[in-house]
Amino acid sequence: MATAEVMPRRWSLVGRDAELKAFEDVLDGTGYNGFFIFGEPGVGKTRLAEECLAVAGLRGHTVGRATATAAAAGIPLGAMAHLLPDGVNLSDPVAGFATAVRLMSRAYTATARLVLLIDDLHLLDSASALLLRQLMETGAVFLVGTVHSDASSEEGVVTLGRGDAVHHADLRSLTWPEVNELLRRTLAGHVHRETVDRLHAASGGNPLYLGELVRGALAEGRLANDGEIWRLSAAESLPVTRRLTDLIRHRLAAVPPCGRRLLDVLALCGPVSVADLEHDPGTGILDELERAGLVTVVREGRRTYARLAHPLYEEVLPADITELRRQKILRERADRLERTGSRRKEDAMRLASYRLDGTGTADPALLLQAARLAAYGGDHARALVFLRAIPEEGLTFPALLLLGRTLSEAGRPQEAEDVLHRADGRATTESRALSVALARTHNLMWCRGASREEAVAANDAARDRVTSPAALWALRVNEANILSNLGHHAESLRLLDSMPDEEPPVDDVAGAAAWTAAAATRASTLSFLGRGEEAVRWAERAVALCARARDESRGQSPQEAAARSALVLALTESGRLEEARVAGERAYTDPAGAPTGWQRTLLLFPLARNAWLAGRPASARRWYAEIVHDTRPQGVIIRPLALAGLAAAAALQGDVRAAETALAEYAGLAVPVHVPEERLGEAWTHVARGEQEKARTVLRAAADEARERGQFSSETVFLTDLARLGGAAGAAERLAELARTGGPFTAARARLAAALASDDPDGLSAVAGDFDRMGASLLAAEAASAAAELWRRFGDPRRASAAATRSAASAALCEGARTPVLRTAGAAVPLTAREREIAILAAEGMASKDIAARLTISVRTVDNHLQRVYAKLGVSARRELADRLGRADA
Repeated sequence: MATAEVMPRRWSLVGRDAELKAFEDVLDGTGYNGFFIFGEPGVGKTRLAEECLAVAGLRGHTVGRATATAAAAGIPLGAMAHLLPDGVNLSDPVAGFATAVRLMSRAYTATARLVLLIDDLHLLDSASALLLRQLMETGAVFLVGTVHSDASSEEGVVTLGRGDAVHHADLRSLTWPEVNELLRRTLAGHVHRETVDRLHAASGGNPLYLGELVRGALAEGRLANDGEIWRLSAAESLPVTRRLTDLIRHRLAAVPPCGRRLLDVLALCGPVSVADLEHDPGTGILDELERAGLVTVVREGRRTYARLAHPLYEEVLPADITELRRQKILRERADRLERTGSRRKEDAMRLASYRLDGTGTADPALLLQAARLAAYGGDHARALVFLRAIPEEGLTFPALLLLGRTLSEAGRPQEAEDVLHRADGRATTESRALSVALARTHNLMWCRGASREEAVAANDAARDRVTSPAALWALRVNEANILSNLGHHAESLRLLDSMPDEEPPVDDVAGAAAWTAAAATRASTLSFLGRGEEAVRWAERAVALCARARDESRGQSPQEAAARSALVLALTESGRLEEARVAGERAYTDPAGAPTGWQRTLLLFPLARNAWLAGRPASARRWYAEIVHDTRPQGVIIRPLALAGLAAAAALQGDVRAAETALAEYAGLAVPVHVPEERLGEAWTHVARGEQEKARTVLRAAADEARERGQFSSETVFLTDLARLGGAAGAAERLAELARTGGPFTAARARLAAALASDDPDGLSAVAGDFDRMGASLLAAEAASAAAELWRRFGDPRRASAAATRSAASAALCEGARTPVLRTAGAAVPLTAREREIAILAAEGMASKDIAARLTISVRTVDNHLQRVYAKLGVSARRELADRLGRADA
């Protein structure tokens, strides 16, 4: 685990693989004599240059280093003096240069050069630059230099970097995926999406700033791990270390007073129109601040804005602004924004913020407008600030409805229900009654974990108050969604039978929203009914309608997350697992519209389920952990399923303790309704403990329940796992029935069970290939491993070896998954289900009498099975067996 004091040395090298490879190519290539690294302070120029120097040393070159400084710039050869050979007399510069070049050219050759690193090359004195240029041209020196981005035209840089013999590398800030990967490596664990977002935005992707933010958050306990995932606390500002503050203040130290006044305005008020700034005295310095890299000027439509060049300046600058000056700046900005008409939508949020922060009050209509914009952008905390500032007499129906929705999104369901009840009392029109009903059912189901009866009753309460066909259809779609989410898929689908096939135009906002919601619900329902290919068609149409709305500048539809979630579910169910993963992760990281709140949870669940079915337990565990974290402490409907999935994923990794912790939390939930798939956590925890018969008992019962409730996708999952754990004979027939109406993935799992039941190595090899093409890597690995065991039994070592190789290749994609089939692979003769069960328990260190008690068989029977296991695996003792199979806690 990372600490505040220790950060990895290679921190600044993440995302720099391309630059390192370019250096290696240039160093080994012909015609190059330099490698210059350009970038802003903190992007890792020096760290990359040091790594380049280390690479050069490993390849047999002599390495050296010099640091150019402003202080030494006035001393000829001040930076180079310690590198000059003996016998160089610089009293005569011309002769001295010639001697230095001659001696150093003899000392180094093209195959073993002096690779010289000069930090801050732009500060190098002219004499050193001229000498280095001559040495580079003779091939004696290969120069690695770091240069600030804004210093590329300095004399020394131009002198040394001209021509094609010097490679220029521009270091950019880290992207979101690179920050995510850097944090994951550094913290040795998964990091919550919101935490990555905040750290990426605050650091601007600058590795130095990012490192300091992480150090500060760790030191103050603001960045913590709950056992599964790292997350920042919800406090508004990030802790800024003293070093980071000093770095930023050093950059700002040379700014004159008039420039500092302008920076203060930008720090408090965010992007400000350049036209507005030009009215302030002394703002002619804006150009100078932009050239110094402290301010950025951008154009948006017809307006030109100025903003601070780095987000962290907003953290440091306000600390030096007095309270009186802060209030004065905010009031002046608010007055000016009102005078100019605040014509843009975002102006409402700016104006409301200025008024609240500067005076403590604002116009209720302005606050409501600002809250709507904040909520639409997913900033529910800020929306609540605006709404809470509205006085009681200003809480109109629109304000109450928005407050209720926002409280629900913020994870405060009981407060939301109370506010929505008040709003319902003021719902005097059909559209208002419908809006409250939709908001209440969403809050009850997703945030309070209400029962079917309570959620449906809240939906039905609006039926007496609406009469139009469109409103009644919206209530019908909402009920279908409730039933689908509670596992009543057949009933949900019947409610949608009258759904119009043709989607409405996007300019019919209400009609398009209802159709999209219906199509997404239909797709999800069809997926759980095992009709994946049909589900894909509906989900793709729903996503396409949302995309058209975006293209016509109508913004992101609230139904888009549901549509994308349904698409991931459907693609997975139809056997297009890799396509589903890519679609889900793209939506999760979409910079233009990444989901927040419950919409993110809605997308995370199919991502987690996809990872589980693909056999990637680490990824499944990460997604399930994020859902669990996001849904604490409320009893959200999806939280029990996420805890069960978390337990299953941890168990598949062999982490019994984490699986049991998740199951203990699951057992403590007061859940009004359970779904069969929640039994997966219990079943696979039994497997991780070596209790395969108990696991099979759980899976049989869960499969029967899923069949009774018409949840055929879940039934297929249970029966497939039963077949994998030695129960293929009892699962194959029912899986074959399900395959008649299911898609390719269901059919492949039916073929797996049939091949296992009939000891058919050809069938297993064929279905392994099917699973590989679908992206179900763990099933592919197990099928190929089972085929290899059968080929060994049948005396065909060549085909056994080929199948084992194929199994290993698939298993390498499974993130360390540990299943009984894979753990006992490679036996000279295949183990029976009972032998496999006893072997794993013995490998875990359990004595024969304890195994006998757990499995309710005799000690002699256990020992007889173990002797056969030893013979088949080629071992002679329990210690060798443990080494062969690996312990679950290894």
